[in-house]
Amino acid sequence: MKNARMIMIATEEVVFPYECGKLRVTEDADILAIQRAVNNGEKIVLVPVKVGERPAEGDIGIVTEVEQFIFVPEDSEGAILMYKTGTRRNYIHEMECDGIATTVSLASCPFTGESESIEIRQYYEQALSLLDNFSGIIKSISGNPIRFELPTVNLDIDSIVIWLKTADKYLFFTTLDTETRLIEFCKALDMEIYAAGLEMNVAEKVRTSMDNSQREYYVREQIRALSEEIGEEDEEGQYLQKIDALDTTEANKEKFRREVRRLKRTAPASPDMALIKNYLDTILELPWGVYTDDNEDLKVARKVLEEDHYGISKVKERLIEALAVRKLSKEGRSPIICLVGPPGIGKTSIAKSIARAMNKKYVRLSFGGVRDEAEIRGHRKTYVGAMPGRIITSIQSAGSMNPVFLMDEIDKMASDYKGDPASALLEVLDPAQNVNFRDHFLEVPFDLSKTLFITTANTLDTISRPLLDRMEVIEMTGYTAPEKLEIAVRYILPRAIEQNGVDKKWFSLDRETISYIIEYYTREAGVRMLEKQINAVVRKVATKFVERPRTKKLKITKDNIKDYLGEPVVLPAKGPRKDAVGIVTGLAWNSVGGDITEVEVAYSKGKGNLVLTGSLGDVIKESAKIAISYLKVHASEYGIADEFFEKNDIHIHMPEGAVPKDGPSAGITLCTAICSAITGKKVYGNIAMTGELTLSGRVLPIGGLKEKTLAALREGMVKVFLPEDNRKDYKELPELVKEKIEFRYVERVEDVLKEAIIW
Repeated sequence: MKNARMIMIATEEVVFPYECGKLRVTEDADILAIQRAVNNGEKIVLVPVKVGERPAEGDIGIVTEVEQFIFVPEDSEGAILMYKTGTRRNYIHEMECDGIATTVSLASCPFTGESESIEIRQYYEQALSLLDNFSGIIKSISGNPIRFELPTVNLDIDSIVIWLKTADKYLFFTTLDTETRLIEFCKALDMEIYAAGLEMNVAEKVRTSMDNSQREYYVREQIRALSEEIGEEDEEGQYLQKIDALDTTEANKEKFRREVRRLKRTAPASPDMALIKNYLDTILELPWGVYTDDNEDLKVARKVLEEDHYGISKVKERLIEALAVRKLSKEGRSPIICLVGPPGIGKTSIAKSIARAMNKKYVRLSFGGVRDEAEIRGHRKTYVGAMPGRIITSIQSAGSMNPVFLMDEIDKMASDYKGDPASALLEVLDPAQNVNFRDHFLEVPFDLSKTLFITTANTLDTISRPLLDRMEVIEMTGYTAPEKLEIAVRYILPRAIEQNGVDKKWFSLDRETISYIIEYYTREAGVRMLEKQINAVVRKVATKFVERPRTKKLKITKDNIKDYLGEPVVLPAKGPRKDAVGIVTGLAWNSVGGDITEVEVAYSKGKGNLVLTGSLGDVIKESAKIAISYLKVHASEYGIADEFFEKNDIHIHMPEGAVPKDGPSAGITLCTAICSAITGKKVYGNIAMTGELTLSGRVLPIGGLKEKTLAALREGMVKVFLPEDNRKDYKELPELVKEKIEFRYVERVEDVLKEAIIW
């Protein structure tokens, strides 16, 4: 008769009836399945399999009660299952996987064969004789004489097989014939007797070897005593001398001295010898109390920042303020600065400039892909191969306790069952706690309070709120085209000439050509792609002069730039389009800067359905529904028939369908396009807009204003509608944008519809 379905777990270790024990579970699917069984208070079925095989219909398993299920320390993989098995074996049937766990039904699995037959009695007597012999050699495996009775011979064999080292436990578990089991049991006992005798011989040899090791240890002790007598410094004495010279607390020194005393008591052949030496060598390599003299001249610091970076004046000014505070307050807590912005705008390089400006050591640590807490806090020194975490090893490589420590790509950290590295960073980046930072390997406090931590990120969305709360965020927006031109002329081109071994007399690349490269060969917020393109040009020049050394000076212009970079990769700005019905230009922000996106709306006879195309996300779809609901409520104000929405289908499309689009800032753009399409009124082609729309018609503020307005300028827009709450951000916009574009701030969508649509 089949039982209720249970979760099945395959194991390469054989478990027998009436057995209590533990198993290491490493497969993620098995961990999730067992966790579900624990949460539901269910038992599981353990199915022993051979290495490399998977369970199949008809295999034998055993019902198991989960006593405890715990995750192991962070440097190991998987979890530990503490179990207690049932009383009998079961066949498994009807295997099904629901995506998380494999469930099976069970059928009874009885033993076969006549337990009272003459053959079985003979094998039984032989087994008793062998067992007595075996017990006499090893004083009984369990410490007591082992006996079993015929009525339960099969289960009694199981209880003994568990302790037989040489027995094929999988064979005993899957064999159901009583006679076969007894035959194999006798074979296993005979092999175990032979192995026990062999083990006794080996133990005698090991005992002799141990005597030799002890003799060697005593000799070494005598040599050490003689070395001290004649004035030679022993290894432990050298460690103690170096520890006394460390500039750290007396409590730390005493901890290190205890490790030296442990080393002195440890036999040379012991594995602990290498662990203790590794620990002592590591702590002695750390820069305890080593500080570099900071440059406190703000004029020099400002000069260095201006030399290395063009623009970003707000960022540089904030960094100068941080340096001024450090100069005035020696004991003040260093702020944790987080530079946030698109790729390629100089977040990493500005940290190097700060180190150079302050005359500090510089160390960089990338957090992209870090998912284990031990990467931050290290492993406990008792584990084989243990080492400090990345924080301590970086300080060690810097050689001082007050470097500029750049934590790059901090938004790219992940987490799993081994721990959350972002949580481990909370202590590191908290000025009130990092004075006593504890690494698992060191086991003593380490002062990080004088370290100037700077973090970088492309976005704040993936950074945990407690970690973000400990940092002062400085946003770095993208560069305008004139700023990119100055950066290319002052920094990128000279660096490219130097890196490629080219003489600047071999070619000319004027500002007009560089502007052409910026406009038609790059589309980014930073200058990383621009640097690649300029390097490509310089490499072409190097190739020509290597092949033909007598080549005349090359003049690179926008007319012949295709010979160096190929066809333009960025389509030229189309400029303002013509006034049209149902088409509105919106403004969008992405990781590489701002861009425009058109919203197209059309309607046809139907049943009031809404069709959305163009790879739209959930938020932007909700914005479209809000816009339609608003127009339904205010239909009469715009001359829309009451039954229009019930008798027509509306289709909203945003071109470039392969590019995902999402966010609430397209709200007023969608509403304007829908109203224009329904009423048949045209929308001005030289305007753009951005703003979140509410159901009541309010226009809410948006982000990425600088990038969006730069995109509007690039496309030749003359007027941009913005939320009233973004008026405060006007002063942060580039002067070129302020000169070329008229900004219209609105609080309600009615104002947008009134001015954007040609009524």
